[in-house]
Amino acid sequence: MRNLVLRGGFVIAEIRLTSQLLLDPLGQPAAAQTLIRGSRFYISLRHDLNETELSVSLYHEVLEAATVATEHPPKPVMELNEGDFERAARSAHARLGVAPAERLNQMLAEFGFKD
Repeated sequence: MRNLVLRGGFVIAEIRLTSQLLLDPLGQPAAAQTLIRGSRFYISLRHDLNETELSVSLYHEVLEAATVATEHPPKPVMELNEGDFERAARSAHARLGVAPAERLNQMLAEFGFKD
């Protein structure tokens, strides 16, 4: 998936599967990692994740990256912590299913991100 336009003016520039060790900001092993360059997201996902784990990780990374990358995040995301992002991602996957573009945008809209 490349150059996927998201609500809030963001673009997923690239999603790639990797066998490299991914680390969170605290140096702990992670399922995914996102590099943010302006409004462009470069998402790496572990290659050994199943479909559900990939989907949840994608919802999580997109919501967290959009929150971090926007100058004025919507109120519903302003106070979210890492656990909240994970719960939101699992909820989005449970309600919306696997995370194609329209469902990622639906989740962002639910959290107040505008077109």
